[in-house]
Amino acid sequence: MELSDANLQTLTEYLKKTLDPDPAIRRPVYSLTAEKFLESVEGSQNYPLLLLTLLEKSQENVIKVCASVTFKNYIKRNWRIVEDEPNKICESDRIAIKANIVPLMLSSPEQIQKQLSDAISIIGREDFPQKWPDLLTEMVNRFQSGDFHVINGVLRTAHSLFKRYRHEFKSNELWTEIKLVLDAFALPLTNLFKATIELCSTHANDASALKVLFSSLILIAKLFYSLNFQDLPEFFEDNMETWMTNFHSLLTLDNKLLQTDDEEEAGLLELLKSQICDNAALYAQKYDEEFQPYLPRFVTAIWNLLVTTGQEVKYDLLVSNAIQFLASVCERPHYKHLFEDQNTLTSICEKVIVPNMEFRAADEEAFEDNSEEYIRRDLEGSDIDTRRRAACDLVRGLCKFFEGPVTGIFSGYVNSMLQEYAKNPSVNWKHKDAAIYLVTSLASKAQTQKHGITQANELVNLTEFFVNHIQPDLKSATVNEFPVLKADGIKYIMIFRNQVPKEQLLVSIPLLINHLQAESIVVHTYAAHALERLFTMRGTNNTTLITAAEMAPFVEVLLTNLFKALTLPGSSENEYIMKAIMRSFSLLQESIIPYIPSVITQLTQKLLAVSKNPSKPHFNHYMFESICLSIRITCKANPEAVGSFEEALFLVFTEILQNDVQEFIPYVFQVMSLLLEMHKNEIPSSYMALFPHLLQPVLWERTGNIPPLVRLLQAYLERGASTIASAAADKIPGLLGVFQKLIASKANDHQGFYLLNSIIEHMPPESVDQYRKQIFILLFQRLQNSKTTKFIKSFLVFINLYCVRYGALALQEIFDSIQPKMFGMVLEKIIIPEIQKVSGQVEKKICAVGITKILTECPPMMDTEYTKLWIPLLQALIGLFELPEDDTIPDEEHFIDIEDTPGYQTAFSQLAFAGKKEHDPVGQMVNNPRIHLAQSLHKLSTACPGRVLSMLSTSLNAEALQYLQGYLQAASVSLL
Repeated sequence: MELSDANLQTLTEYLKKTLDPDPAIRRPVYSLTAEKFLESVEGSQNYPLLLLTLLEKSQENVIKVCASVTFKNYIKRNWRIVEDEPNKICESDRIAIKANIVPLMLSSPEQIQKQLSDAISIIGREDFPQKWPDLLTEMVNRFQSGDFHVINGVLRTAHSLFKRYRHEFKSNELWTEIKLVLDAFALPLTNLFKATIELCSTHANDASALKVLFSSLILIAKLFYSLNFQDLPEFFEDNMETWMTNFHSLLTLDNKLLQTDDEEEAGLLELLKSQICDNAALYAQKYDEEFQPYLPRFVTAIWNLLVTTGQEVKYDLLVSNAIQFLASVCERPHYKHLFEDQNTLTSICEKVIVPNMEFRAADEEAFEDNSEEYIRRDLEGSDIDTRRRAACDLVRGLCKFFEGPVTGIFSGYVNSMLQEYAKNPSVNWKHKDAAIYLVTSLASKAQTQKHGITQANELVNLTEFFVNHIQPDLKSATVNEFPVLKADGIKYIMIFRNQVPKEQLLVSIPLLINHLQAESIVVHTYAAHALERLFTMRGTNNTTLITAAEMAPFVEVLLTNLFKALTLPGSSENEYIMKAIMRSFSLLQESIIPYIPSVITQLTQKLLAVSKNPSKPHFNHYMFESICLSIRITCKANPEAVGSFEEALFLVFTEILQNDVQEFIPYVFQVMSLLLEMHKNEIPSSYMALFPHLLQPVLWERTGNIPPLVRLLQAYLERGASTIASAAADKIPGLLGVFQKLIASKANDHQGFYLLNSIIEHMPPESVDQYRKQIFILLFQRLQNSKTTKFIKSFLVFINLYCVRYGALALQEIFDSIQPKMFGMVLEKIIIPEIQKVSGQVEKKICAVGITKILTECPPMMDTEYTKLWIPLLQALIGLFELPEDDTIPDEEHFIDIEDTPGYQTAFSQLAFAGKKEHDPVGQMVNNPRIHLAQSLHKLSTACPGRVLSMLSTSLNAEALQYLQGYLQAASVSLL
């Protein structure tokens, strides 16, 4: 694409169309419009430069913003260069982007600046510092401009570039990069920090100037956190006085001009103070020795902050970070003395913990009107910055050294709160809510998402509290009364499921099933989640704690209520309910069979509905898992039922494939594989009609489709290779074309071998005769161009499977027909030195049987120049049996994981319940490969008496010979 006015105009028109609310214009199925057009041109040279020109020169602000978002997403999808993937951005465009993007970002309005800043950090993640060495200098130089719009642009970019230091694993590469950044950035940042604080004093009465300056200070404080996270840099240690004194004075600052009337949104002052609390907590936790002189004044300042800050939502982040600071300090033995006094503990409990555990009007509003967000924060632990979570962490921290006194203080609070509730439940229910939360935080010492509480406070009687205060709420006649307390009670069961005795859990199950009918989204979601968690608890002998027999009386009501819950307002795609359906099927097994006709109808209706616009990946995943379980469980009892599942599902599947619902296609292929594998030895015509479509190149372009498609083609080959050979022989080149594409990719070559192995194992020999030589040539070309350990392992399994299927002589002949003496080269250079790398029981067995055939059923091995390789090959085989697997990988070798491939393609999600049984192609022929070797050698020695024994006695090393004698003994045979 040329950088011309005409192209800019075309691009402008298409960008406008992407904003159209009508999906037919935005995303038409057939015509090349809007999104499809942009997708089709994004590989063209100059495309990204056209977007940058547009966002710089367009007269329409909406087009500027749209171009900046499109550019950022383009960079996100395409900047990283991945081996085997096409590089969509040519080198000249990359150079031009890096030369122009920083000045363009700094001169753009804030809305566009943020998008370009993100794009710079994406490019920086790949190219900085090696391929973009002047980025830092360019940024630091802008600090001198004095223009805070420019300075904030630089700071924002630096923040998005350096914040990854907070979660990267330590490595020499990372240390080198951080040192480079510190050398160039730490001093200018410190000078900017001091200058900005001075400007704040100068402009103390100018509200608009203060807003800009405080935006800078927030970014500077965030950068301080990122640059100090991995280790304490020498520069910051030397300049600790400057930073900490200024941080402390900012914590105690209160400027009326920066206060906001908004009760929800945190203002600049709150955001800055909460970041400073984070910075102080980082130093108190990681660098306590160096930070010790400053700690007491921070404790005092943060304590005062907590006691004087109101309950409004806008202060939540500040209060939770301030409490987290106290929590991190009180856990350190160094600072234990600060909290020892009983009055201090009482004061903390009374003034900080209890007030911040209260259920506020804002929490109640979220519970009722924004339940999805409430659940995400409360259940999934993303409530990291809520007051309640911070208060809970502080209780846990204090209990480390003062468990007795703290439990004593809180027991008094809990009792008085419960008494208040008892006086007038309908008015005072929030007291009970706080009491339950206090008990939970007191009792929880250690917790995991998977197992709930794993370590509890011995001083709290959890079962007694459960029986007296939790069960009565759940047993009440109406499921819709006091929804918050119901949710608390259900959460209590969930959290303390390992501490509450099993008989109490069994009493709770019908109560939880009943609460699936609650109108409150939070209550019925928690009920579903609690049931799902209870069903995964382990009992003795690695079985489930709650058995299918114990669930028998509740099967019907459980399934009815779970599916009914999906029809409640706000829960039509509730992932917790769908996960509970999946787990119930898995636990109940054949008990669900009588309900399958109704269940599969409801699941297919739901599948059809959500396929129109898939938006909840977890829900969709559990829905497909539930479909797979229905099929597995029913067909295990009655294999004939597979037809009724196909009848129910194929209409929806056809629609999904025709409408190209990318998110669902990998799932559909997995379910189809499962169904096809249920058929015994034939492929129904409905599957054969689909077969040619599965070979279309467009399907194989998407990474996520490859594993399920390969498995589906393997199912076709296993169940109906002869049908393919007779009715679809013209499709065999297409099948081999897929193999050729996969084998060329380092990421997917193993999938190519899975397909090739199935072709060799199942297709009638005559149907692939004409292609065999070409297959080997392709494999040798790949070996020459790009030899990786993964490829070698797969190649070894393939040639040995070929040998098992067609015979050792056929293998030798095909190698030598490609190039004279090639067979010997493969033995010497690949099989003998590399066989130890093969992993996996079945794979090792295939190789053992294949090598045994080469040793004992290949005449050229006994009387040509190949004979010298006979003993080394036998030694390698005994090594495969007896030596540990060689799992070393050459240093320079680097495999690309499918997950790392950039772009927005749906990655492949493996369905656990569509799992494929491991297939052993030599299972029926050979049970024990060691005994098989002994028997084959015996047979060979009978055919050529004396030869085998003399070769063994003169050349085989003593240890290998000893092992071999063991095999002969076990097989009760001897060599002649």
